Amino acid sequence: MKALDIAEVAKRSGVPASTLRFYEEKGLIRSIGRRGLRRLFDPGVLERLALIALGRAAGFSLDEITRMFSPDGRPRIDRQMLVAKADELDGTIRKLRAIRDGLRHAAACSAPSHMECPTFRRLVRAAASGAVGARRKKAPQPPRR
Repeated sequence: MKALDIAEVAKRSGVPASTLRFYEEKGLIRSIGRRGLRRLFDPGVLERLALIALGRAAGFSLDEITRMFSPDGRPRIDRQMLVAKADELDGTIRKLRAIRDGLRHAAACSAPSHMECPTFRRLVRAAASGAVGARRKKAPQPPRR
């Protein structure tokens, strides 16, 4: 299969060209040359971008994803890291379920005010203590060009 220019990779992968350039700077992908000013990529970059997207969707940082590839570009995924991330996601799912259930209860609660509902007040206290809904550090975004 022939080399794909950056516009074609962006179109096929749904990843903006600016992000592709950022990924290349981070060492996540590698161009194989240029056609004029446009970077060229091996078609295999599409599968690599899909793996990166899966990692991002699972909550891995770009640095963690970078370590999931060997220097020759092949996936080298630490299974223990996958188990740890799955455990982390289980915790997140439990918290989100608790929030969802509390919100549904509050929506249907017969108390005159949400703040008079003991279940809703527990949810508010849990949120205030950081037990639910704690914000995570934002992932780095590609630089704007």
